[in-house]
Amino acid sequence: MDSKYTVSLAKVIKELSLDEIYMPGNPEEIMISSPDVNRPGLELNRFYDYYDRSRIIIFGNAETAFLNSISAEARAQVLNEIFSKKPPAAIIARNIKPMPELLAAVKGNNIPLLGTPDTTSSLVAALVAFMNVELAPRITRHGVLVEVYGEGILLVGDSGVGKSETAIELIKRGHRLIADDAVEIRRVSARSLVGQAPSNIRHFIELRGIGIINARRIFGMGAVKLTEKIDLVINLEIWDSKKVYDRMGIDSEFTEILGIKVPVLTIPVKPGRNLAVIIEVAAMNNRQKKMGYNAAQELLQSLGMDLSTMQEQEKKLELDI
Repeated sequence: MDSKYTVSLAKVIKELSLDEIYMPGNPEEIMISSPDVNRPGLELNRFYDYYDRSRIIIFGNAETAFLNSISAEARAQVLNEIFSKKPPAAIIARNIKPMPELLAAVKGNNIPLLGTPDTTSSLVAALVAFMNVELAPRITRHGVLVEVYGEGILLVGDSGVGKSETAIELIKRGHRLIADDAVEIRRVSARSLVGQAPSNIRHFIELRGIGIINARRIFGMGAVKLTEKIDLVINLEIWDSKKVYDRMGIDSEFTEILGIKVPVLTIPVKPGRNLAVIIEVAAMNNRQKKMGYNAAQELLQSLGMDLSTMQEQEKKLELDI
């Protein structure tokens, strides 16, 4: 999936603690748009049909050994050809000393050259993981994201339904706030969504009648968290006496966010209901379901009912978030 986002080389250098061997310009202005990396193998043999010039190039023991096996003239020529295609940067792993031809090629083409003591595999894994998060497709949605017993719970619903007040109660019960009002959701893999707060409103909560509070300063560092995966969406809505709410939990509802299915629970809100406790139970029950246990199915089985005639039905729910 092509990404429309970019990350600066300076941020990559800081995240991976890379050493600058040669830097022709300001790394803040050098932008990287590909989450993938390139370990030149075929390129060193001058095969460029599938060469992606937007990727960072990684040199390890294998690439260095191959370059040392050819003549200095051929080495200089092939390295100059590779860097003339203007990749964003090159990184040398294992603190390998750059050969003169490599230094000449990057300087001649104004390509940043970085180094690290990490092994090549560790470097590639860390770099790809970081770039997948930074360049992930993302959307910003109205809601509150909290961590409850290790589960990422996204609270959604109409304005004024009580999302922020519920988050405060959960914080007081030992859980953690990730984002209030606006949640930036990123698709970091084919199965995972991660949410965080926009940096300018991080840790702030709006409470009607009180105003803006800073959850980190009032409740301490243990009450907040920067990011969290989204395991469950809870839709809070005002209790409708004419609506039939699910009382068994056999069937399941889900919504799609950035193409990923996320389970949804609809919880009706009315005076006297302790939403914080209900959400705690929902988080624990969701974890049990992921581990293969369904309390409703066990109850029906203990009552002598044939579960084969009661297959679980999935229903897609379109949420206005």
